[in-house]
Amino acid sequence: MLSVQAAQERIHSHFKPVEAETLPLVQCAGRVLATYILSSDLPPFDNSSMDGFAVKAHDLADATTASPRTLRVVADIPAGFTSDIPIAHGQAARIMTGAPLPKGADAVIMVEDTDFNNRHAGTSAPKEIQAYKSISTGENVRTRGMDVKTGHKVLFEGHKLRAQDVGLLAMLGMANVAVYRKPRVALLSSGDELTPVESPLEPGKVRDSNSHVLASMIVDAGCDILSLGIAPDNRETIQFLLDQAIGMNADVIISSAGVSVGAFDFMKEVVESQGKLDFWKVNMRPGKPLAFGEYRGVPFIGLPGNPVSAFVGFEVFVRGALGRLAGLKTMARAKVRVRLAEAVESDGRESYLRAIVEERDGILSAKLTGHQGSGNLLSLVQANALLVVPAGVKSLAIGAQADAWLL
Repeated sequence: MLSVQAAQERIHSHFKPVEAETLPLVQCAGRVLATYILSSDLPPFDNSSMDGFAVKAHDLADATTASPRTLRVVADIPAGFTSDIPIAHGQAARIMTGAPLPKGADAVIMVEDTDFNNRHAGTSAPKEIQAYKSISTGENVRTRGMDVKTGHKVLFEGHKLRAQDVGLLAMLGMANVAVYRKPRVALLSSGDELTPVESPLEPGKVRDSNSHVLASMIVDAGCDILSLGIAPDNRETIQFLLDQAIGMNADVIISSAGVSVGAFDFMKEVVESQGKLDFWKVNMRPGKPLAFGEYRGVPFIGLPGNPVSAFVGFEVFVRGALGRLAGLKTMARAKVRVRLAEAVESDGRESYLRAIVEERDGILSAKLTGHQGSGNLLSLVQANALLVVPAGVKSLAIGAQADAWLL
């Protein structure tokens, strides 16, 4: 059997980023940058970090409540406006948070440190103030370029844009941004036993859950879904659906079930008729069977049919491949070291067990969610992590440490 790492490397080597597109910034949250971003000076000008009075710091040397300094107020500067009046010795300008510092001023004294107590909206600036505190040059001033200087790389290609990243791009005036387009993923479930969720359940049938599970995971991976529905165990219909994926310009085709060696598993035969298919047994559980190849030049990944096996197979093999398609540089799930709250058994294959990870007295503790059958989706619903038991390990005692992937 192939190791998990070897199977990952074989699959991922066939994927590279899709082409880029330029979008309005408002559409870029969650998208992946296709280029690096250079900064301009932020903030773009010297400005006040407080409501107060712009002054020359030297004028307030040794100022105290008992020995205040009197300053004449010569300007009033709200945020969003500039003042043409320079500040000379013995003068001040009322200034609001974010307003540009006037020429001649080198500090801001907070309004709380003056005798000006009328701070209601619409109140005019006073003619003079008493300053009760000495301040240093630059105090309460955000200087131009304090956050970042012009020419610095602040965001990099392959970075998935978060809310704060979008905010920074807005600060920099990036109205349009080059991002990778969303990969198009064709998805189908396979099997005569499957019934759409909206249809009555007939004897011998089960509802198709895999298409809903995998569709949610595909969206979470930053891709668009091309839904092909359910493929019955029929050569002609399977080929029609796969050809439909080609006509929809799919970047990858993902199926669940139908690629094993059963008498009615025609997916493998159809894919190989117009492409190629490697069928592996991977040294893992759940999800040992895995198919990978291409259909008419488009990568094809066949996941197992059992719901938990399909989920784990996606996490282990498909998420990284889709990340490469989407242009991501970092694709791994968050991994933590945990201490087992119960003994764990395995069969020697690399195992991904459904678990609950909790913090207890500063230590991350893990316990299984019970029955680990590959059809038991409820145990996956109850889990917040996958506990990883390495290949070759058949048991871990209470208190042993292991890695866990946080879901």
